[in-house]
Amino acid sequence: MINFTYTVWILIIPFIMFIFLGLAGHKIGPKLSGLLGTGALAVITALSYITAYKYFFATPKAGDVFKAILAANTTWLQFTDKLHIDIGVLVDPISVMMLIVVTTVSFMVHIYSTGYMKGEKGYERYFAFLSLFSFSMLGLVVAPNIFQMYIFWELVGVSSYLLIGFYYEKPSAVAASKKAFIVTRFADLGFLIGILLLSFHTKTFDFITLTDPSGPAIAQAGGASFLGLSVITWSMIFVYLGGAGKSAMFPFHIWLPDAMEGPTPVSALIHAATMVVAGVYLVARMFPVYSLAAPVALKVVAYVGGFSSLFAAIIACTQTDIKRVLAYSTISQIGYMMLALGVSGYGGHEGLGYMASMFHLFTHALFKALLFLGAGAIIHAVHTNLMTEMGGLRKYLPITHLTFLIACLTIAGIPPFSGFFSKDEILAAAFQSNKILFAVEYAVAGLTAFYMFRLYFNIFWGKETQYQHTPHEAPFSMTIPLIILALGAVFAGWIPFNKLVTSDGQAFESSIEWGVAIPSILIGVLGIFVAMVMYRKENNIPERLAATFKNTYKLAYHKFYIDEFYLFVTKKIIFRYISEPIAWFDRHIIDGTMNSIATVTQVVSFRIRKFQSGQLQQYAFVFISGAVLLAVLMIYIWYW
Repeated sequence: MINFTYTVWILIIPFIMFIFLGLAGHKIGPKLSGLLGTGALAVITALSYITAYKYFFATPKAGDVFKAILAANTTWLQFTDKLHIDIGVLVDPISVMMLIVVTTVSFMVHIYSTGYMKGEKGYERYFAFLSLFSFSMLGLVVAPNIFQMYIFWELVGVSSYLLIGFYYEKPSAVAASKKAFIVTRFADLGFLIGILLLSFHTKTFDFITLTDPSGPAIAQAGGASFLGLSVITWSMIFVYLGGAGKSAMFPFHIWLPDAMEGPTPVSALIHAATMVVAGVYLVARMFPVYSLAAPVALKVVAYVGGFSSLFAAIIACTQTDIKRVLAYSTISQIGYMMLALGVSGYGGHEGLGYMASMFHLFTHALFKALLFLGAGAIIHAVHTNLMTEMGGLRKYLPITHLTFLIACLTIAGIPPFSGFFSKDEILAAAFQSNKILFAVEYAVAGLTAFYMFRLYFNIFWGKETQYQHTPHEAPFSMTIPLIILALGAVFAGWIPFNKLVTSDGQAFESSIEWGVAIPSILIGVLGIFVAMVMYRKENNIPERLAATFKNTYKLAYHKFYIDEFYLFVTKKIIFRYISEPIAWFDRHIIDGTMNSIATVTQVVSFRIRKFQSGQLQQYAFVFISGAVLLAVLMIYIWYW
């Protein structure tokens, strides 16, 4: 058996770098801080690729099954003989896959940031926060138990808060960081409740035990129930709430578009490729429990994912800020992944949806990071986020133009790019399991192609804007990551995920379902064609359509007023009728009672302070007076 204990350094190195850069970054200067942060990521990226090679190609399998390996483990908190919280590293197909995703994207973002963030105030702090995020996300994906995952889950939330609010002098960035933190905390409360319910009934936090088909979680599938659902089902629904919050699924989606206020490389790292897929990873990690013990919870995952993908795709068709278009695109694509998990079975070809979800998670990380970094290069060139203030940039940004086009073709599902292969598997799984959700995802496929090429044609074609200065291509530190990610977006579709990452660890045969794929390709091509007609050259078709469907367009443009609804509920109902009465009670009753006790104590103390004057005559007078009064009282009692 190959030894994987070295994998603990994948966690230790970024943590050390966070501490070092946080404390000493201002002393060593920005250039060295960037080099050290990027170098550390290069090391852990190399370790992750070595781990992937050893696990998938050099480790002997148990029969045809990839087995989970506990590379390191130590007990942190001991509650009972069976119930304890451990800290360690779990190596299995999805954790190894996520190591590749997180370190690859993070390494590209580090390289890109050395150019994009050059000259920014707080450059050293920025790289310290990137190291903290890398540590948090890596600790989450290799967690051998659900409580360690929860600890690092919250650290990811802290990292997100710090990076979104990096421009702390900008009010919109501060508001966005608080919004992200608060919304995800509500969802994480559900996650914690789910963990407590699950551990109380199974007496374990350990993933290997929990996901064992003959383990305690699955054995209790038909156990104690509440409102017609088993406790295991309720616990998995609550666990999913945490995943829905982190992955910005409806109705917790409102934080993700605002999170674009952070630096663009942060958007690529946290809100496109790694952090937001944590929810998908959570459901995948607990998939045997969902599939075998809580099928109702799995249906919730499927339908919420399907609705979120359609809802976000419609909104993306109307947005003009290029980063917000990509943010809603992310929500839509994450919905694809959730739906794929929700329609999947367990084991063999029944687990096609599970494999497809992980496959799409992998390809999406590459092409969405490419899209965000490409958007950063565009913003770097023209100093605006609005596509309405762009046009004709293909002449000025040839590398960015080509790589962005590759990313758009990939997300639109056009062969032979990787997005086609992973999306086709999702559609095939949905077709086998749920025709309604399959139809929804066909519609989403067309919308995705439309809004991405609406973005592409507005930026690189269309009417050329009178720029204040001539746009120019980004430096090599920014274009090299674009080229590497573009290559990944082109070729990642050929990775045989059906032989590497499956629901039960066992390979199965899978091929392209052309009966599903060909209509999907045609729908994507139709979406591209419509976008080309409307936006390649300046015309009034978009304005006429917006006027024709005025109310629908207005609803979508204003994101269906979900943010306004939350503000109304928060300010007009919760604050006015719950928070204000509680605050009044706290100030006048709680504080008033304490203040009254303090006042009475002060008055009484003032009155009796003369009893401790230090004068002997006064003490003698008081003593004799008390003795006389006591004697009179005793005589009176005796007489009575």
